[in-house]
Amino acid sequence: MRRKALWTLGVGVWTLWLCLLPLVAGAQGRPDIVWMAGGHAGAVLSVSFSPDGSLLASGSWDYTVKLWRVSDGVLIRTLTGHTGGVSSVSFSPDSSLLASVGGDIKLWRVSDGALIRTLTGHTGSVTSVSFSPDGSLLASGSWDRTVKLWRVSDGVLIRTLTGHTGSVYSVSFSPDGSLLASAGGDGTVKLWRVSDGALIRTLGHGSYVYTVSFSPDGSLIASGSDDYTVKLWRVSDGALIRTLTGHTGYVYSVSFSPDGSLLASAGGDGTVKLWRVSDGALIRTLTGHTDWVNSLSFSPDGSLIASGSDDYTVKLWRVSDGALRPTGHTGEVLSVSFSPDGRLLASGSRDRTVKLWRVSDGALIRTLMHGSYVYSVSFSPDGSLLASAGDTTVKLWRVSDGALIRTLREHTDYVRSVSFSPDGRLLASGSRDRTVKLWRVSDGALIRTLTGHTGAVYSVSFSPDGSLIASGSDDRTVKLWRVSDGALIRTLTGHTGAVYSVSFSPDGSLLASGGGYWDGFQYWGEIKLWRVSDGALIRTLTGHTGSVYSVSFSPDGSLLASAGDTTVKLWRVSDGTLLRNYDQETVWGVLSIQFSPNGRLFGYGRFDATVVVARNPFWTSGDADGNGCVDDADLRAVLSAFGSEGGNADLNDDGVVDDADLLIVLFNFGSGC
Repeated sequence: MRRKALWTLGVGVWTLWLCLLPLVAGAQGRPDIVWMAGGHAGAVLSVSFSPDGSLLASGSWDYTVKLWRVSDGVLIRTLTGHTGGVSSVSFSPDSSLLASVGGDIKLWRVSDGALIRTLTGHTGSVTSVSFSPDGSLLASGSWDRTVKLWRVSDGVLIRTLTGHTGSVYSVSFSPDGSLLASAGGDGTVKLWRVSDGALIRTLGHGSYVYTVSFSPDGSLIASGSDDYTVKLWRVSDGALIRTLTGHTGYVYSVSFSPDGSLLASAGGDGTVKLWRVSDGALIRTLTGHTDWVNSLSFSPDGSLIASGSDDYTVKLWRVSDGALRPTGHTGEVLSVSFSPDGRLLASGSRDRTVKLWRVSDGALIRTLMHGSYVYSVSFSPDGSLLASAGDTTVKLWRVSDGALIRTLREHTDYVRSVSFSPDGRLLASGSRDRTVKLWRVSDGALIRTLTGHTGAVYSVSFSPDGSLIASGSDDRTVKLWRVSDGALIRTLTGHTGAVYSVSFSPDGSLLASGGGYWDGFQYWGEIKLWRVSDGALIRTLTGHTGSVYSVSFSPDGSLLASAGDTTVKLWRVSDGTLLRNYDQETVWGVLSIQFSPNGRLFGYGRFDATVVVARNPFWTSGDADGNGCVDDADLRAVLSAFGSEGGNADLNDDGVVDDADLLIVLFNFGSGC
């Protein structure tokens, strides 16, 4: 296939990941998701709007298909099962089905993401699919140089069209369904009669043709090629009407606007161009992608263009002025943190940004540019500040307006973790330079450097009373330090690999640590529970079949959440019982997890650049403060927040604290006490 992504974007990495994906026994499926936002973990090869305009589908080299809600950009669902990069996605005319190509052809039910059917028959990789206008047929093009027509209702192969002497890269039905156009590596566009498969006409573009599309009235065909041009052809006689020049790279995608007045083209020069069809004038060039643009699609009302790129992003552009909609992360989400009032979620990513999301609906509030990979984010106890860690610095941001307050610069290697003290006066940071540093928040002064680890420090956490700091390291140990003088109190040994995460229980009596090791054949995860008072190992939790990158206690201390491999697990702390094992909407792996302050939700960050907020199935309804008991304190919490938007007292997820939340507390009063 022609795309650079197929050869250069981490083929070996993805193959290794596939080999390591666990077969999780007893998994309990999909979390109860409130919202998801994010991106792909590989080049985006195809995008397509649903005919009703409500959804956008994207296919990626990360082997997934994602469904997005167009109105707000929220990720609705991730479809997994392909064994190769997903090079084409297409909705049925009634928006009920989605076809995708990723080595094979799959048909999905849009409403619930169920796999309806897999179509096999091509002898080479399939590159493109398209539904007929009446939804009865599906056309596919392949490296095997053929076009196949399938009956959608039962998946039966109706006809195979032969004639191309090179790979077929694109297929498109005419608006009336009578013709099918195909574009190929033999430098031609071919027009076929659908009723009997007869070849009507061959149009010679003269070079590899990667994309073809009919105009809405069926009178024109546009084709894009590796000769950097777009050509417009008259369907009735095959005459070349116009050649559009201006791209400085291969043209991989073309799409007509719904009214036929505009043509969009995208390609290897990283741009999307808008042309006036009537005279071929270049109207606008849309810039913003940082790599090849592989696919584009107009929304049914013509107001938006979606584009997918080798830079791992899907972008939405307003056609009228070329304005770009804000997007989610474009790299792995390495850290998530809830604000103390539960209204915001911060996420840090390998895309060098920190993003602030509104918890109630997933709206992106602000993007902060850290400038390097962001390994850790943490809110101050009063919620006014946010700390982010990356490169050799820690940055402090004012939450209200996103202003950078201060940059802390004493580490000599990447900073992997940050944590505020419970009183908000101190900030701890752990680094690959093998040290833990304590900073005074008010002026950024370095108070103390704690040394003793012989490997990178991946995680730091204050005890709830602020007297201790725990640190987890690549040296396979957890260390407990006294904050007042920096003395090393205790070293906890027992892990057989790096310790990536440490977390104190809310009452400070327990410490959880998560990590992983390689046994020569695969990675295994470890979670250990330690008694803080004497360092005794209470319990080891097993079940992760890959490294555990994050552990987090629920606010009432009854649950421990763990994230790693391709699962999220919820454990009962009292006896170590595994209560939930989620293996859907975890995709390539989960790198960070945290409970919301009231325990009603948990948020996690994924390897595929996605942030997820889901409901805790064990939360006690009405427990606004998260202590496990619905009592007077919860009643006061709702009354004090009455009329405000979202937060810990918004018990029914409707975005406002009102009578309904008050009734929830009253109805459940005494529960869990």
